[in-house]
Amino acid sequence: MNSELLVSDASHFRVDYEINPYMDTAIQPDVQATLAEHQAIVAAHLAAGRKVEYLPSAPECPDMVFTANAAVIRGEKAVLGNPPSERQAEIPYFTAWLSEHHYEVVEAPYLFSGQGDALACGDLLLAAYGQRTDERMLDVLARELDYEVVPLRTVSSRWYDLDLAVGVVAPDLLAYCPDALDAASVRTLRGLGADLIEVPVEEAALFALNLVSDGTTVTMTQGVPRLAAELRGRGLEVVELDTTELAKGGGGVRCTALTLDNPPA
Repeated sequence: MNSELLVSDASHFRVDYEINPYMDTAIQPDVQATLAEHQAIVAAHLAAGRKVEYLPSAPECPDMVFTANAAVIRGEKAVLGNPPSERQAEIPYFTAWLSEHHYEVVEAPYLFSGQGDALACGDLLLAAYGQRTDERMLDVLARELDYEVVPLRTVSSRWYDLDLAVGVVAPDLLAYCPDALDAASVRTLRGLGADLIEVPVEEAALFALNLVSDGTTVTMTQGVPRLAAELRGRGLEVVELDTTELAKGGGGVRCTALTLDNPPA
């Protein structure tokens, strides 16, 4: 899992609009610090043995560094994201890249936050709705990607994408913040039979769960010691990185990588 990733770059990253609670147009990221953060994330993926594909960002797309929202992929099929209007300009670039790399591309007929709201977990797809994803997309994902979709809901726009509230460490190991999910979703996760790590809201709010794991190495933000310790206690290698500047756009490590190698059914 997560052994092949698509990334863009942070060359044009800035806060031109406010589409999540973390964004403030009065607080702009430092360009050089952001580039360094992103380069360190890519270097960590490579050091872990992951293959990294690259798509240059476009000047008119300040959030293109957050490639996870572009689509969700299984096998050779990609269901495109259908983001807020402010980010619609990104989609043609991702569509072209996916088509050129021989993916069957499916347009999302409803609002959909891509992999941000659709986390592969073995043959399950943990899929959130109600913030940036229309509930009707769950049936589309099940049909097009042949997943058993597990519907989940976060409690507020603070958790605008599921990957802020849940992290897939391995198919049988999930980290999650109970305070970020409604009661029914918490019950659903607890009923999956997976090993669960509970993460306090204080760490989740710092993008602790916005992580990339290949089942052996977990690449995650720094400054969340409780989750890092829990992961190391389970024998995982943990790489902690600074995401201070990226967080000004509402993103972390997971947001900057679109998984390309989710195996087909």
